[in-house]
Amino acid sequence: MQAQPDAAAYEFIPEAERKAAEQLSRPSLSYWQDAWRRLKKDKLAMLGLAFVALMGLMAIFGPLFSPYAYDYSDFSAISQGPSAKHWFGTDALGRDLFVRILYGARISLAIGLVSALVNMIIGVVYGGVAGFVGGRTDNIMMRIVDILIALPSLLYIVILMMFMGSNIRSILIALCISSWVGTARITRSQVVSLKQQEYVLSARLAGASNWEILIRHLLPNSMGPVIVSVTFLIPSAIFSEAFLSFLGIGIQKPMASWGSLANDAIETLRSAPYQMFFPVAAISLTMFSLNFIGDGLRDALDPRLRK
Repeated sequence: MQAQPDAAAYEFIPEAERKAAEQLSRPSLSYWQDAWRRLKKDKLAMLGLAFVALMGLMAIFGPLFSPYAYDYSDFSAISQGPSAKHWFGTDALGRDLFVRILYGARISLAIGLVSALVNMIIGVVYGGVAGFVGGRTDNIMMRIVDILIALPSLLYIVILMMFMGSNIRSILIALCISSWVGTARITRSQVVSLKQQEYVLSARLAGASNWEILIRHLLPNSMGPVIVSVTFLIPSAIFSEAFLSFLGIGIQKPMASWGSLANDAIETLRSAPYQMFFPVAAISLTMFSLNFIGDGLRDALDPRLRK
């Protein structure tokens, strides 16, 4: 016969303490919620995000409230320095430099964002299919990627623009052809490492098709490194467009981009250096901001740093 426990030997926890002990110390966060929480703690990344957002808003709405058009020439105000009337001064044709920089931001930021988005779509689909199918298909597809990487990107960008002309469409196509290969390689390596996981086998046993496994399971779990890679593609595309426009084979007059504005300022570099300073400052600050965002995303999306 078992002995009955002695109630005096036990201490009962008060009801209030028991309920407090059962409460969660913090709410459960998903992977993306936790990444956003850690990104907000990165001051440089948030500063860069604020600057890019402000630049985008000014590029969209700033020229609407300006009394000057980007192609309006006031020959009585040629090469005037910064003033209350012209915040960034005027260029050699009397055009307001502040408005032209805002219009240039429209073109430069649009090229950077659109080319990065297209490169992400092409690279993710191409790399995902190569990594998931594997075998000879993977080998052939990745050899094509190796050939494109081996070719100097500036060479076929210039050749393509010679045939299609110097305009926004040709620049976008040229940048999209040359930049998606890095995203494809990253996606392929992620898919190869993930397709042997248990949840993929469970999805296959549940009757999911190969396409559903790739789209619903593998690619979403591969997006962390891909997003970081695409974030760094945006400043690269902006700088490439500025470089082509600076050489005179990019955006053509009277349209303005940051590179073409820097090209126009070469002739007046000694007499009016501010005409070179403001476009270069816009390019540099945007490059820094986007790289800060990329660095912050790289740390925020790293699962090894998740707490």
